[in-house]
Amino acid sequence: MNEIAGDIHLIVVMEKGSTEAQIAAIIEQLEKNNLKGELSRGVERAVIGVIGENITDDLRAGVAAMSGVGDVLRVSKPYKRASREFKAEDTVVHVKGVKIGGGADPVVMAGPCTIESEEQVVETAHRVKAAGAKILRGGAFKPRTSPYSFRGFEEEGLKLIKTASQETGLPIVTEVMSVRDVELVSRYADILQIGTRSAQNFMLLDEVGMLDKPVLLKRGYAATYEDWLLSAEYILAGGNTNVILCERGVRTFETYTRNTLDVAAMPVIHRLSHLPVIADPSHGTGHWHLVVPLSVASIAAGADGLLVEVHPNPDQALCDGPQSVTFENFELLMDGVNAVTEVGLRNRVPMRAQPVLAGV
Repeated sequence: MNEIAGDIHLIVVMEKGSTEAQIAAIIEQLEKNNLKGELSRGVERAVIGVIGENITDDLRAGVAAMSGVGDVLRVSKPYKRASREFKAEDTVVHVKGVKIGGGADPVVMAGPCTIESEEQVVETAHRVKAAGAKILRGGAFKPRTSPYSFRGFEEEGLKLIKTASQETGLPIVTEVMSVRDVELVSRYADILQIGTRSAQNFMLLDEVGMLDKPVLLKRGYAATYEDWLLSAEYILAGGNTNVILCERGVRTFETYTRNTLDVAAMPVIHRLSHLPVIADPSHGTGHWHLVVPLSVASIAAGADGLLVEVHPNPDQALCDGPQSVTFENFELLMDGVNAVTEVGLRNRVPMRAQPVLAGV
């Protein structure tokens, strides 16, 4: 396991073409002053995050004068590693050959809210893959508002979704709710989902931050963008850089929809953070007939992917039937996503074009 890192107060932006020797010299200089340098490499530049308390103006000036240094900046955001100040280039999360983020084609994660049987999850896996989904979703541990609602088959459910994954080759994303279940879920899942109810369970965030496995972090019910990114910071501070953010709607005064899907979160998060962000229009609306249009809108707004609930017979679903789409409607959803992607609409919005180190 990785040791949880300290707070970053300063970043050293290296010049293009800086050498390994120059980087090593700066880290050595920091260590001489009882500071730690955390290196982040981009395609064009390297950035060194400075961890420690006693950062004087003289030290800052001395580092700025060293060979290979382009600039030395204070980190203004409370979320350090998640900010574009720390890493200007997009993070790309790789999951068994699937790329999420960095301008790659949107990745659709689809499957049942709850794993109910082998037949259900295997059939759904085959159908969503045929329609274009790249990752299989399904719940084995289900957080429910009422303790008397169906709460999932737990490890038996994990075994069932693993069977579907092996038959189709689709990687798995599934939720983990407790620190005690992290090791178990990690044995089956390719991406660990942190649900909205756990978005500020800081002990759980610390635990998944110590894994070498992607984490999908949903936005909390009433979390601001800053709250959300600070939750991501817990995972990043543990050493796990493979974080995917998921907008799943927030609670507002509107009662027609289950939640209000914040489509603006896609361009805003891309401006504030280097992390990929996807949308969950199923929880974001609560109505199957809104899932397709909100999916298309999210992709047009720049989402790096979608998390969609699909069920062979939503009327008989044990959980979230009203927001689950049928196989036929999922095919329509994929047609819409592909149409937006093909015309290049996602690339017309200047979310990342301007330099971000100068401010947001």
